[in-house]
Amino acid sequence: MSLAHRRSDEIVDEGALPSVLESLDCLRVAITVFGADGRLIYANRHLNHLFRALPPLDEMIGQRYEDLLRLEIEGGDLAVPEMPGGPDAFIAYRKVQLFSGDYAPRDVHLSDGRVIETKVRRTVSGGWIALWADVTQVRRDFERLQNAIALSADAFAFYDRNDALMLCNTEYALVNGANSAQELIGSTFAAVAERLAKSIHASSHAEWLQRRIEAHGQPAGAMTVEIASGASYLLRDRATSDGGRVVVFTDVTEHRRAEKAFAEQTRALDDTRNALSNSKAETTRQARYLADLAIKLDQAAAQADTTKRTLLRTMSHELKTPLNAIIGFSDLLGTLADSAGPDQIREYAGLIHQGGKNLLRLINEILDLTKISAGRYELRRQTMDASFGLWHAKDDYGERAEAKNITIAVEPAELNLMIDMDETVYGVMLGHLVDNAVRFTQPGGTVRLSAERRGDRIAIAVADNGPGVRAEDIDRILEPFEQGGRATSDHEAGTGLGLTLVKAFSELLGGRLSVTSAPGEGFTATVELPAAR
Repeated sequence: MSLAHRRSDEIVDEGALPSVLESLDCLRVAITVFGADGRLIYANRHLNHLFRALPPLDEMIGQRYEDLLRLEIEGGDLAVPEMPGGPDAFIAYRKVQLFSGDYAPRDVHLSDGRVIETKVRRTVSGGWIALWADVTQVRRDFERLQNAIALSADAFAFYDRNDALMLCNTEYALVNGANSAQELIGSTFAAVAERLAKSIHASSHAEWLQRRIEAHGQPAGAMTVEIASGASYLLRDRATSDGGRVVVFTDVTEHRRAEKAFAEQTRALDDTRNALSNSKAETTRQARYLADLAIKLDQAAAQADTTKRTLLRTMSHELKTPLNAIIGFSDLLGTLADSAGPDQIREYAGLIHQGGKNLLRLINEILDLTKISAGRYELRRQTMDASFGLWHAKDDYGERAEAKNITIAVEPAELNLMIDMDETVYGVMLGHLVDNAVRFTQPGGTVRLSAERRGDRIAIAVADNGPGVRAEDIDRILEPFEQGGRATSDHEAGTGLGLTLVKAFSELLGGRLSVTSAPGEGFTATVELPAAR
């Protein structure tokens, strides 16, 4: 078989031509060459593999492109939905790609479910070369990805290596001010970010846009975005292995509202406590109430088993410390009511308030331990991203860490580290671990938060470079009211229940807590939890 229009000065000589054609027959892509008159002058053997109803290659040579299309139709290769307007309309549609210069790839759906992609280019002699490739698996994988992100409550988007938007769901389009995903497909990241900048709540949209584009250039990052409508999102942006980017928006509006409401309630309670602290009778009544509560707890300890009695005896000592502060300073307020100045009264009221907070925290921790040990703690499980809580923990303890010149760093983590978790419990566990790390780390130190997949489990770790503890003390500090060292300041001393609660919650959730430490080598607490299915 010879190729029409082949010049004698082509690189492939007559002797080498057969071997070249044999090599083309080995390709898993069908190659067809049409002359300037639109007739087939060459096709490799893979064409018959793709279109199984077509006649042998020798019988197709010389056929027009339109004739081959009719053979496809008559042989039953094409899927019926491919021809909504009938064979003639389908042939006209296909000929556009060959004769009008519209060389964009086209998909052809076959009756057996396969999808064939066609690509056409002109030759220097005025003919055409068409490539036919089976892209069934690629299209199915892409369709599954589309379905997956369409079902997600988060806003997902994928950008290619040229930073053009190649795929997103409806939620992503709505967040960025579009009515549908198709409205954004093909747009550059800068264009999409500019749309978002117009709707965010910020003092300077241009400054925010610059920061967003800079963050987009980093390997991975996260930031909080508040839309002018009042909605808040956690925005995560990460590079992919093929040079593209994946961007995810998670709606955290309710969480932000809860934080603001809690802050307002806290301020209101502080104002109320400050007003009540000026009254000796009210302060004394609160102190007596707390003292009665301690007596009742001691009575309950007498009726429990040996383990619970030991726990409550130790607890009573911890209760007396804040109670003594509350009673002592309230007595001083009463004694000095007529002579004390506002600053002194404010100082005593603050000490009473701190003692009450410490006592309330201790009681809540003990009640949680009691419920867990009695099997009565109710978990409200939901599927959540383990790395999401790390950023909240950093925000919650960032101000306190900054005051001690301590850095809290969140290590980059892979996407979708999903766990079945009670969100409140998760926050309590991370809070105790980060609280311990900040408390025992010297100024200038670093606390690192990380999450990673370990088989069928997700490991969440909090590590510091503080003084550490001895190996023989590790088991002891996991018991109630035990501590492995001194905090960096006396007023930061804890109750010794934090690690005990984390261990109890981990086991309740089907996981475990492990601790590694050595003197002078820091302290690392790792919680391993089952990955969500």
